[in-house]
Amino acid sequence: MLNIHELSISFQGEFLFEDITFRLNAGDRVGLVGKNGAGKSTMLKILSKDLEPDTGQIAIEKDISIGFLRQDIDFVEGRTVLEEAYQAFEEIKRLEKQIDDINTQLAERTDYESQGYEQLMIDLNDIQHQYEIIGGYNYQGDTERILQGLGFKREDFNKKTDTFSGGWRMRIELAKLLLQNHDIMLLDEPTNHLDIESILWFESFLKQFSGVAVVVSHDKMFLDNVTNRTIEISLGKIYDYNTYYSKYLVQRKELREQQLATQKNQQKQIEHTEKLIEKFRAKASKATMAQSLIKKLDKVERIEVDEDDNSVMTVSFPVSVRPGKVVIEAEGISKSYGDKQVLKNIDLLVERESKIAFVGQNGQGKTTLAKIIVDEISHQGHLKLGHNVQIGYFAQNQADYLDGTKTVLQTMEDAANEKNRTKVRDILGSFLFRGEEVDKYVRVLSGGERNRLALAKMLLSPFNVLVMDEPTNHLDIKSKNVLKDALENFEGTLLLVSHDRDFLQGLTSSIYEFKDHRIKEYLGDIDYYLSERKVEDMRAVEKRDKQPTASKNTDDTTASQDNKQSYEDQKKVKSLSNRLSKVEKNINQLEKEIKAIDLELELNYDKTIAQDNFFDNYQAKKKKLTTYMQDWETIQLELEQFS
Repeated sequence: MLNIHELSISFQGEFLFEDITFRLNAGDRVGLVGKNGAGKSTMLKILSKDLEPDTGQIAIEKDISIGFLRQDIDFVEGRTVLEEAYQAFEEIKRLEKQIDDINTQLAERTDYESQGYEQLMIDLNDIQHQYEIIGGYNYQGDTERILQGLGFKREDFNKKTDTFSGGWRMRIELAKLLLQNHDIMLLDEPTNHLDIESILWFESFLKQFSGVAVVVSHDKMFLDNVTNRTIEISLGKIYDYNTYYSKYLVQRKELREQQLATQKNQQKQIEHTEKLIEKFRAKASKATMAQSLIKKLDKVERIEVDEDDNSVMTVSFPVSVRPGKVVIEAEGISKSYGDKQVLKNIDLLVERESKIAFVGQNGQGKTTLAKIIVDEISHQGHLKLGHNVQIGYFAQNQADYLDGTKTVLQTMEDAANEKNRTKVRDILGSFLFRGEEVDKYVRVLSGGERNRLALAKMLLSPFNVLVMDEPTNHLDIKSKNVLKDALENFEGTLLLVSHDRDFLQGLTSSIYEFKDHRIKEYLGDIDYYLSERKVEDMRAVEKRDKQPTASKNTDDTTASQDNKQSYEDQKKVKSLSNRLSKVEKNINQLEKEIKAIDLELELNYDKTIAQDNFFDNYQAKKKKLTTYMQDWETIQLELEQFS
């Protein structure tokens, strides 16, 4: 579908990648991986034609459409969620306007026998036919289905987009992309703002997608579940393997070990040959043999070992001053957003040097409580910070607060004071901003580089309590490990919002689970918490929380009945979910069949309609699709009763 040949691009005189060649084929679901700043987002911009390469060619098959989920989005204010999602259907909306205009003219005119009136009728028929072919009668149902799959509820559809956070607006942008039925989808960190239910739905969508998907993500589980091919950009080269991410890592390691072993053997042979040459050179009778060996040695193709980019940031979080024994004391904390209650009567006591993780579904109040602790939002109840407490806060969208018009160095210097101004370049160097990289403008940095800069900026302010909300978003896997080591060695108090089990393992000593407006403490690390919840991973926790649980009751008989009811509910949910999955599969299949027929009509209308019972079969498929859509809506409504 798309050929990339000898592609090169450089910034400030240095190649980001050089002479890269690969091909994307139908059915490829590519995980585009590499360190922060390696060029992943740049590659997506080149493939989408947002950015021109320095050299090289991109050849694309005729009539192939490309969609790009960018990290930076800009919505028109005043639109509702549905109105914004409908922007995906430019051609359909244009035809709708034409149909409305013609209908208005037909209603106003009375010259029914005139040629002009007849022409309007012909035009209306043609436009309505074209409207039907491109899915004009299905797009509203499709839009609602995908919005719900990405976590929106029906009551959200008519709310203004500017009332939603950046993460939710990113979901609308993703919905628009999925609705446009592109042949190639370029996805830059698509799961950063999705909760677990939406991620699972999105995984299912991508697995059934018949085109090409190129995904930049640092979510190892998502890559393993979705991709069938991995392309790593490293030190200006690419490494291309037809397998998912975890298997790629194993194969890449095995290949490098083979290369090292082969190179070692070759070096031994070369050294042996060189010794023979030196030995034969000294004898006139062996001179011819020496020359022969020299020629042979010149022809040897030296084995090269793939380079590994092992550069990592070095992070250390020093404690400013020693605080009192109790650092945070909260009593009766409650918070509502309009009619939506998020937290209710929360009591919390955090002692010095505690390391606590906040876990639970999106929307349960983890970020809200973090913002209350750092005094960013108002609340009900009483919260008191202990003696000498100094809080450092890393928000979920911390990188968004950086000024894109400043350079990396200016960003740090403006945040520094007289005491630490001399340390700015050292701090930047430890976060991999070295040499000319400090003169880059923030606007050209990748998401991971911005996160690194935001972390570096934090170090310019004193703190002994660290509140971090999803700090690993955008960070590559090596950087995640470095950050984890730094937090393990941090001698202050840590409050960490995260859903990343690998990152949380061994990092915190207690877990606070957020659920139903309250919090529950588990005295242990994330593995202990998961074992108590009797699940294997965070995904299972967040998914199960959608289902009702038995309420506690001192009466054993009542408790037993409640547990039985919960079990029956779980069986119903599982049955409904299975039905929903089958209906969605049928919908997808029918949509593909109808799309194929529509394409035939466009290419060869007369021949297509001449087929036996064509219109009867065509309408039967559409009627069946409508029935499935109604079934889908009915099952979805039944499922919502259990949420």
